[in-house]
Amino acid sequence: MNSAFLHKLFGTTPGKGVQPKEALAYSIAGFGQNFICTIIGSYITVFMTDALLFGAKGVKIGAIDGAVAVAFLMLGARVFDAFNDPIMGSVVDKTRTKWGKCRPYLKWMAIPIGIMTVACFLPVFSPEAVYDGSATVRTFTIIGVVYVLWSVVYTIADVPYWGLSTCLTNNTETRGNILTVARMFCTVGAGIVTIFVPMITGNLTAKFKYTADDIALIIKDKAPEIAKMTGEGGAYDSAEKAAETFIGTIKAGSEIANAELLKWIYFICALVLVVAAIPMFFYGFKNTKERFTSEETPKSFGHNIKLLFKNKELLLIVLSGVLGGARMVYSYTGGLYFAKYILQNEGLYGIITLLVVPGGLVASVLVPWMSKKFTKKWSYIVVHLFGGIVMAAMYFVGYDKPWKLIVCAIGLVLLGIPQGVNNIITYAMIGDTVDYLEWKTGERGEGICFAMQTLINKIGMAVGAFIGVFSVKIAEIDTATYSVEHGDKLWAVLIISGAVSMFACAIPMFFYTITEKKQAEMVAEIEARKK
Repeated sequence: MNSAFLHKLFGTTPGKGVQPKEALAYSIAGFGQNFICTIIGSYITVFMTDALLFGAKGVKIGAIDGAVAVAFLMLGARVFDAFNDPIMGSVVDKTRTKWGKCRPYLKWMAIPIGIMTVACFLPVFSPEAVYDGSATVRTFTIIGVVYVLWSVVYTIADVPYWGLSTCLTNNTETRGNILTVARMFCTVGAGIVTIFVPMITGNLTAKFKYTADDIALIIKDKAPEIAKMTGEGGAYDSAEKAAETFIGTIKAGSEIANAELLKWIYFICALVLVVAAIPMFFYGFKNTKERFTSEETPKSFGHNIKLLFKNKELLLIVLSGVLGGARMVYSYTGGLYFAKYILQNEGLYGIITLLVVPGGLVASVLVPWMSKKFTKKWSYIVVHLFGGIVMAAMYFVGYDKPWKLIVCAIGLVLLGIPQGVNNIITYAMIGDTVDYLEWKTGERGEGICFAMQTLINKIGMAVGAFIGVFSVKIAEIDTATYSVEHGDKLWAVLIISGAVSMFACAIPMFFYTITEKKQAEMVAEIEARKK
């Protein structure tokens, strides 16, 4: 690739400071990281509800409905994990190695993350034992423990990965460009997983699904046998009851067979993605260099927490992120359930996530221009208010007719804009708050600051998974028989929660004060002090 183009893309200077090769290596590590993050974030809940049948009607964990238990496990584990991030941030700030403070974690944690990711999908559990109640609590407990351990291991690499961006350069425009490209790579990595995994699972398990047309054809072909069941001496007094029983007999055992196949598909997909991702972590480690790290004596965790609360600009970003936790719930588990059970084609989940990509790519390209023209703050506020309006419109349009689905598809394309802007600008703004903290206190605290970004991400994943799985209960979906009682409730939960979250996350940013001009002045003052 042309070096002049790459320097222009990243805003770098030939032979001085961070170079395009490093920025690409950083982005490639993020690409691999999102293979792992997405297979867990989007499919561990579906693995539990659909492959292990915790979402089947009648399955309980003690006295709690199985789907509800999974929802609270996802919420509790991810919130617990999110609040581990400040601890890991403090550890990063204390790290001193010949490779730097953030880079070495890409090397150290690649294989442990891979092992724990595969462990989450080990096909050793029996869906039949969950379904009949003989091993429900034990299976749930083991999966829960493994998942929590995965989250801890993942945090150990995730926090320093994003903190590394502030160590590559202290130029806010260059850093913003690097993060723009890195987030594009991350989006593509996540997109590959969300598009192809449901296509694979949907096609390979199609033989176990019976649509209304399939059932009608079976009834037509087996009409003589059904007639005998209702004739003289037959066991049923109506053809409808006889047909229902006949279909039930055909389906018998298919729920378990479907679940058994599904658990193996998820395991193999996880294994393939992990094998592909691990070398990307090592590549990112080998081809980057830390230039801007604090040389002060490492401080205690308590000191770093106090430091965090001195960074009021960062706290506004965190509050905004927490309030925006449900803004993309349609792209998490809830979207997959909607495609699988309401649209009756889980492969459409890939289309749902793919529709967001064009808007996200446009936003990614425009972010540097928007930041210069309107500042990061106002770009963030405006696109989220816009996203809230789009989701409100989608709710009132609905989904029960083809033309309505087309309108909603256009809405998803538009929703890619706030999603793309958020994915990039938030990281860039946190990078600016690192400079703000150093300007204010003399300490950079990259680890503790970027721990807040991963905390925001995990709160979003927690809320998204919780709402998605809990909607299975609200819509009364049976993941064993594929029956749905209230599809409209699933739609309402996904869209209304997203719209409210879009509007809410914009509010704290009205009080954010760092502009591009102010950031440049702070960096100049910091450099003057050092000299």
